[in-house]
Parts: sequence; structure tokens; C-alpha cells
Amino acid sequence: MAQFRYRAINQDGKITVGTHTCNSERELTTLLAKLKLEIISCKEYTPIFGFLQNKSVNRRDIINYCFYLQQMIHSGIPIIDALSDLQESLSPSYLSEVIGVQISEIKEGKTFSESLKSFPGIFNNSFVSLVNAGEKSGELPHVLKDLTETLSWQDELIVQTKKALTLPAFMAVVIFLVVFFLMTFLVPQLVSFISTMGQELPLHTKILIAVSDFFVANWFWVLSTPVVLFISFQQLVKRNAKAQLLFDRYKLKVWVFGPIIEKIILARFANYFALLYQSGIPVIESLKITESIVDNKAIELALYNIRTMVIEGATIGLAFEMSQIFPRLVMSMINVGEKTGDLSTSLQNVSYFYKRDVDDAIDNLQTMIEPAMTIIMGSIIGWIMVSVLGPIYDLISNIKM
Repeated sequence: MAQFRYRAINQDGKITVGTHTCNSERELTTLLAKLKLEIISCKEYTPIFGFLQNKSVNRRDIINYCFYLQQMIHSGIPIIDALSDLQESLSPSYLSEVIGVQISEIKEGKTFSESLKSFPGIFNNSFVSLVNAGEKSGELPHVLKDLTETLSWQDELIVQTKKALTLPAFMAVVIFLVVFFLMTFLVPQLVSFISTMGQELPLHTKILIAVSDFFVANWFWVLSTPVVLFISFQQLVKRNAKAQLLFDRYKLKVWVFGPIIEKIILARFANYFALLYQSGIPVIESLKITESIVDNKAIELALYNIRTMVIEGATIGLAFEMSQIFPRLVMSMINVGEKTGDLSTSLQNVSYFYKRDVDDAIDNLQTMIEPAMTIIMGSIIGWIMVSVLGPIYDLISNIKM
């Protein structure tokens, strides 16, 4: 796949400039023709520093997309008319272009789920598989409703998580900048005064002076090293599969945050697995599809091992029990569901179990992080003040005597 920058003209003579990712200029020409655009010029290009991303559609637009189609199809409106009405209701956007391509492909004979495959960056494998199962079973409105609820929960979870992490991230930056300012500007001036006293300095003051000298002598590296290390580590994890696996395992074990991340991943897995299984997709294929959506190599490997054991003849409950990624209560739910033939309901209960735990954990995290960051900041500033003012106070006391 390559990224192309193009200029095209529509039937009204209006010039459109944009970028799109596809295999060739010919494919791009065909794609734009479906949108009733004629290419004027086109060339392949590489985004600056690789930081610019392809066009995308945000999660809330996808939620509205599913909700709108579910309502229209449930009312008996054909899918192509529903897509056309949705496109007309949207302002010019990439999603509008996507819907235009879908309409053209459906008119050419493709199914709705097949038209989704043209945009893997927007609609993942689980999304396409669920829609395909909904089409075959005649339960497409029900599938779209489930997808709407699932994506809405994920969006709400992301918002809550960002809210929980924004404050500590901001406070961490503030603490670093405050410490940097104190160590490079304020402390050196106070130290020069303390050094003229001619008295023995306490250990904590000597440590403060040593840290301040290090900051002054290496201020550039103090500022640049965290950035360089972060970018280097990010690239290592991105390019090295073993490093990514080790990092993903570590993420699940980090104090406080690890269990929350694990619960979020397993809640997403249980929810999608329940939807896939309930839609009539075989267990093995459902497991294969969910492997690609967990976004954690450690969990992905565990699911792969589960799928392998099921293929070799193990029961679902035994395979999950051998993987040891679920707690005993969850395993009991899965075993009961398998024995009673109602595995989809059990999986939905597992999903609910994790959703509730995640919501509680994030609430607890929010209430815990704020005072913790305040204590850390207060301790650092307190150490600096005591180390600086302690010798001064001792000198004043001696003068009074």
C-alpha cells in the first residue's frame, strides 16, 4: 500500500485536493471515479517524518454510522437507500467519501459487508465479520445495535481513562519543570550563600547541592534524554516483535495501571467474542478474529494458544483454564455456559463483570492519583526547602546564642 496525493475535478468543475492510501494509481483512479471525480494529477508521497497519518474516521462517527443504519434497516429501508440518506445528512468529510464508495460497490453487486472490507483502517475484522453474520442470518439490525452499544462503551471508557490520566500527566510535567527551575536557577543562588557560612552542612543539603550541580552541568541532557529515550523505546517496540511482547507483558503487571489495562482488554475480548458467537460464527473463527482486536501481544498469544487447544479437541472451558488469563469466577461462568449450551449469555456476563470492575477501578484511580501526585510534589519541594533553609536556621540560632 502507498499513499498518493491527488488533484481531481468533479462534475460541477470544482477542484478537490486530497490524499488516499491504495495499491496503485489505477486503483485510485477507479476509486475516485466511483465518487464521480476525475483525476487531474496524482503522485506518490511519503508523509513528513512519518508522523502524518492516513485519513481516518473517529469512533463517534462510527457509532453514529451504526446507529443510523440500524434505525433505517430496522424500519425496512434497503441498505443502499439507508447509506444514501446517511451520506446526504453528513457534511463533506472522509466518512462521506467512504459511504459514497460503499454505495457504488453495492450497486456493482457487492454485499454490505464486502464494501466494508475496502476500508480496513476504519472497519476491523470483527466489525466486518459481525456484519457478514448479520446479513446471512437476517439479523443485521440487531448486530448493528450491538456494535453501537459496544463502541459507545469503548468510547466512554476512553474518555474516562483520558480524564484519569490527564491530570497526573499534567502534574508530572509541572513537577519536572518546577524541579528543573529550582535546581538550575534558585538552588545555585542559595547554595552560594550557604557555602559562605563556613559550617558543616547536613547530608541532605550535600545531596541537594550535588543534584543541583548535575542539573546545571547537564541541563541539555536532562531535558533531551527523556524525549530521546521515549522515541527510541517507542520505535524499538514498534519494530521488534520480541520487545513488543515483553513490553505488553510488563504493561499487564505494572502496579495500579496493569490490572486496569488487563481488565479493559479482557472486557473488549469477552464482549466481541460474545457478539461473534451469538451471531453464529464458529468458536475457532471467533477466537481468531478476536486475536486481532485485543491490541496486546501477550493476550494475543494466550488467545492463539487457546484456539490451538480447541482445534486439538479441548473444551472451551479447559482451554481458557489452561491459559490462566481469567480469574476463577470468570472460568466458572464460561464452564457453566458451555455445559448449558448458553455460552453467549455467559460471555456477556463476563463482559459485564469486567466492565463494572473497570469503571470502579478508574473511579478509584482518579481519587487516588490526585493526592498521590500532591504528596510527591510537596515532598520534593519540602526536601529542597529543608535542605536550603535548615543551615540558614542553624546559623541564625548560633548567632542568637
